[in-house]
Amino acid sequence: MTDAPVEARSGRTGRTGRTGPRPLHLPGGISLRVERRALGVGALLLVLVLATAVLLIGTGDFDIAPWDVVQTLLGNGTPAHTFVINDLRLPRVVVAVLVGAALGMSGAVFQSVSRNPLGSPDVLGFGHGSAVGAVLVIVLFHGGAGEVAAGALVGGLAAGIAVYLLAYKQGIHGYRLVLVGIGTSAMLIAVIQYLLTKAQLVEATRAMVWLTGSLAGRDWAQVWPLLATCAVLFPLVLGQSRALRMIEMGDDAAYAVGVRVERTRLLLMVAAILLTTAAGAAAGPISFVALAAPQLARRLTRSPGASLLTGALMGALLLLVSDWASQRAFGADQLPVGVVTGLVGGVYLLWLLVTERKAGRI
Repeated sequence: MTDAPVEARSGRTGRTGRTGPRPLHLPGGISLRVERRALGVGALLLVLVLATAVLLIGTGDFDIAPWDVVQTLLGNGTPAHTFVINDLRLPRVVVAVLVGAALGMSGAVFQSVSRNPLGSPDVLGFGHGSAVGAVLVIVLFHGGAGEVAAGALVGGLAAGIAVYLLAYKQGIHGYRLVLVGIGTSAMLIAVIQYLLTKAQLVEATRAMVWLTGSLAGRDWAQVWPLLATCAVLFPLVLGQSRALRMIEMGDDAAYAVGVRVERTRLLLMVAAILLTTAAGAAAGPISFVALAAPQLARRLTRSPGASLLTGALMGALLLLVSDWASQRAFGADQLPVGVVTGLVGGVYLLWLLVTERKAGRI
């Protein structure tokens, strides 16, 4: 068990003739180990994300050809195309990409920290914590969009702190974290239902719309805070990728190679919670993207460790495709994107549970 990680870190060719991960040096002294297959999958996902984004920008009551979309984004479009794309559609697509990427990366962190494929923000209760904060602001304080976003952020952070403290006992154990998260989710759902029973009709309707999760009506006001959050936290999480892989091997193995396990785990969990709550503040609770994206990315890359960057790209692609389906797949009736991800994610969750049970892991 000890030879493989050493070989992977050194990047040397083993007896089988396979080449290990190559070092990738980034600005700021950050060094990442990159596997060729993971790099190829990441490049393919990036191309698919960009292509899907262009198609989605051109989709609507006023269809625009992909080439015209590209020309407009480069500053060579007609006034009509410029208004429709830059003012109406581009913010929604950018929010979808950022929310999907944030959820995909946070899901990869939580699944690696808990060493459990069910360890995602959907299951651990952080999304429900954001929902409680948002509904509380809507029902009791009649807050606007900015106040609701702030309430979602505070609620998610509070839920994350509570789950961490309740699950901590001489460290964080994966199954204990998942069980505490499931219990916390149940209690938070009860709080949401109670708040809805006390709300007036207008506030209850507004809260239900937010709880569904939607990208409709998103503008640049939602883009900039989310973009700033991702710009800060993505490099932070990626810089801890090697330590996260060591933690996946077990705390003792991580301690042996000099990783400060609890400090690193806490840092990564705080970053992942912030990503989850920032995504929820921008688009509401989008379910199952954080659960499915890291697992799909790991299967594509065939990587035994956390697939942080590919998980983020897969999350962005899943949410873009889901948003397209919510607008086009049901005829004239447009659905909130949270409904589509919930439908697809529920099927995926059942498949994951059956697979894990057959493998004897649950």
